[in-house]
Amino acid sequence: MDLFLTRTVGLLGVAIMVAILARRLKLPYTVGLVITGIGLALAHLQIGSMLSHAFIFDLILPPLLFEAALSLDWTAVRRDMRPIFVLSTLGVIISAAFVTAGMVNVLHWSLTPALIFSVLIAATDPIAVIALFKDTGIKGRLRLLVESESLFNDGVAAVLFSLVISWQLGGSPLNVGTVIRVLLPMAAGGVLAGAVCAAIALALIGRTNDYLIETMVTTVAAYGSFQMAEHFHFSGVLATVTTGLVMGNLGQFKNPEQRILSPDGRAFLVAFWDFAAFIANSLVFLLIGLAVSGIAFAGLGAGPLVGIILLVLAGRALTVYPLCMLFHRTRWAIPAREQHILWWGGLRGALALALALSLPLGLSHRNDILIAAFAVVIFSVVMQGLTMPWLLKLLRIVPGDPIPAPLQTKAETGDS
Repeated sequence: MDLFLTRTVGLLGVAIMVAILARRLKLPYTVGLVITGIGLALAHLQIGSMLSHAFIFDLILPPLLFEAALSLDWTAVRRDMRPIFVLSTLGVIISAAFVTAGMVNVLHWSLTPALIFSVLIAATDPIAVIALFKDTGIKGRLRLLVESESLFNDGVAAVLFSLVISWQLGGSPLNVGTVIRVLLPMAAGGVLAGAVCAAIALALIGRTNDYLIETMVTTVAAYGSFQMAEHFHFSGVLATVTTGLVMGNLGQFKNPEQRILSPDGRAFLVAFWDFAAFIANSLVFLLIGLAVSGIAFAGLGAGPLVGIILLVLAGRALTVYPLCMLFHRTRWAIPAREQHILWWGGLRGALALALALSLPLGLSHRNDILIAAFAVVIFSVVMQGLTMPWLLKLLRIVPGDPIPAPLQTKAETGDS
């Protein structure tokens, strides 16, 4: 325990220096952390195997998911729910199917490892995406679309991953019956667990005006909803996202007289969760960089790794551009320049690694899947992250400028 604390404090100290330097160089903070981690790894710094499935799932994901969901205005999300829903559900399926087909037919992988990898890498990671857009100052509808899609497709990918693993380990046929039997309880149970935890937490908050107690309740709700859902084999990701959405909208976005949180509680809670997300981001991205030295990328070879990265990028393109065309002549239309950001900003991060690290040790091609996941994540965070400010400038999307939401219908505005 003492060694773990020592290592954690040391990593946070490094993160502080990286944060200061990144701000001065106008470098995305997460990119700076990964590059620093790689540099420390090349210097043969030994910190042990801190980056694990349990570390990411039990410690890192809950605060990041909760903080992101807490800040989403459900009214704005509901206004854009159709494109968000299509991108986060059908988009994950299209991306996974395309990457699977490419890995089987072009790279000659077996179907099972190709499908497992394609599902775990299909969703954009809210940890990476949200951190990137906070760094670049993107606000308005574009940021809402990116954050909402990444949160929801995160849950979809986690559920699909569990389905594929259940099929592979259990030997049950992958048909409609299996999908319904596995997916519906996981998804519905996760949402229900999150709603129950949010209701209990709000009931407790309503009995106090102490901002410290209010914040403590939200902390227990964020971690508790995740742990409770996972205990019952539901989706912990969906549980925590649901808890954050319910508590955030009842506590922050309603009229002042309808808010449950005290004024001091609202201000302190937002600052606290910003701080918690900052620490979680600092640790996970620095550890990703440090873990590079232990990954035998040569085991797959440069050619196949480049092919895998290109397949993932192409799969994301097939998710964004055709699906956005469905809304081209509607009030949910997404301009072309925002579609480019949705594509190139579809970073992968800690979630993909957590799912890959959770694979059974005896699984066929487990190491290949892990190597491919690390390669995509490193490319995604470093290359896409570094070039994102340039792309924003090229597309004339100025950080801080709000992008208008879709036009409201007469029914929504109340006009006759």
